[in-house]
Amino acid sequence: MSKNFDVVVIGGGPGGYIAAIRAAQLGFNTACIDEWKNEKGGPAPGGTCTNVGCIPSKALLQSSEHYEHASHGFAEHGIEVKGLGLNLEKMLGRKNTVVKQNNDGILYLFKKNKVTFFHGRGSFAKGDANGYEIKVAGAAEDTIVAKHVIVATGSNARALPGVPFDEQLILSNTGALAITEVPKKLGVIGAGVIGLEMGSVWRRLGAEVTVLEALPAFLGAVDEQIAKEAQKLLTKQGLNVSLGVKIGEIKAGKKSVTVEYTDAKGDAQKGEFDKLIVSIGRTPNTIGLNAEGVGLKLDERGFIAVDGDCKTNLPNVWAVGDVVRGPMLAHKAEEEGVAVAERIAGQHGHVNFNTIPWVIYTSPEIAWVGKTEQQLKADGVQYKAGTFPFLANGRARALGDTSGMVKFLADAKTDEILGVHIVGPMASELISEAVVAMEFRASSEDIARICHAHPSLSEATKEAALAVDKRALNF
Repeated sequence: MSKNFDVVVIGGGPGGYIAAIRAAQLGFNTACIDEWKNEKGGPAPGGTCTNVGCIPSKALLQSSEHYEHASHGFAEHGIEVKGLGLNLEKMLGRKNTVVKQNNDGILYLFKKNKVTFFHGRGSFAKGDANGYEIKVAGAAEDTIVAKHVIVATGSNARALPGVPFDEQLILSNTGALAITEVPKKLGVIGAGVIGLEMGSVWRRLGAEVTVLEALPAFLGAVDEQIAKEAQKLLTKQGLNVSLGVKIGEIKAGKKSVTVEYTDAKGDAQKGEFDKLIVSIGRTPNTIGLNAEGVGLKLDERGFIAVDGDCKTNLPNVWAVGDVVRGPMLAHKAEEEGVAVAERIAGQHGHVNFNTIPWVIYTSPEIAWVGKTEQQLKADGVQYKAGTFPFLANGRARALGDTSGMVKFLADAKTDEILGVHIVGPMASELISEAVVAMEFRASSEDIARICHAHPSLSEATKEAALAVDKRALNF
């Protein structure tokens, strides 16, 4: 017997579960379908982000940072640690507990907001503007009918051609989060967010990490000055980064992986690693959705084609998150999910791509919002820049972490903030002030005139804003 809903969301990741909750809040009879399973086969909503992405990686980054502090940083604070050991099994167990807490939290939110949850794989069976029949394949087969459908099926790790993931030797983000023994030598292909974060985790825990990046510049999407500072700091920590490499043959043996590659000088190189993480991007997840069966249009790269409002070519079918254009970020997916639910309700949901923050959770963290200096130069925009180092910040000195800086970019005539870039302690938290400021179209002078608590890391933000007008007070 069919079950009828106003809104059915296919996918329970950040975009999907948030869309379902917002739709329910707006009074719609809402269902969400998600197939992720926990170790016992039970539901594990939250998508890649909660299960094998944002949440577990941050848990391991935190644990590994504690380990590094204990082994290298505590002595400076007068804390002597003897007999330091690593219980990797317990560390991974804590990570799994954090994941489960988030899974259970989403299920609780569904119950609280009266969202009907279906554990299985959702796909289109048939339908038109009058309603869509959605098949749920799982432990309990079901068919439901929806007036509106929101597709939020996320993305999958991209494999190198001819080199599939086995999650034992050749790892995606999934396998990189579940290594049961610290490898002596770890190879990472791709110096992006996932590659740097996972490389950082295992370097801190004792692995010799080599990162191979095809592009000639380190973090090409990041402001060049910030990227160079980040590369210098990460290299100093022991992360070996090779840029401009061309990957050749990859051979997986019984206990190791051999990677042949050409370095930036054109010389042939060979690396042998106990484990190899491949982090070269992600592809939209539309397999099994039966998009072709109902005529749902995909673009040339396999993403679901949508307009500026996340509408697809089919009436009353929407798509959000990693499966559509735009940055593959959990918080971008969440904002789109909210906006679509509100559009279905006749409201004017809005997502401003220009003020979506980016964060790389290495140590130091790297965070930014808005335009980079190289983008402004390419666009011919006249701008002013101001920087302030954490070396001159009192709270950073007290923390014992003075690496990095804050950088402001403002319009030369209007002083409107065009971009803010941070490498340093707690950059992920500090960037929010910049996002708020840019959303309200503030000037650098506005931030320079706002009182910031002393001593705090956020004073570096104020000082960088002051530096735009060459009047920093503490540097």
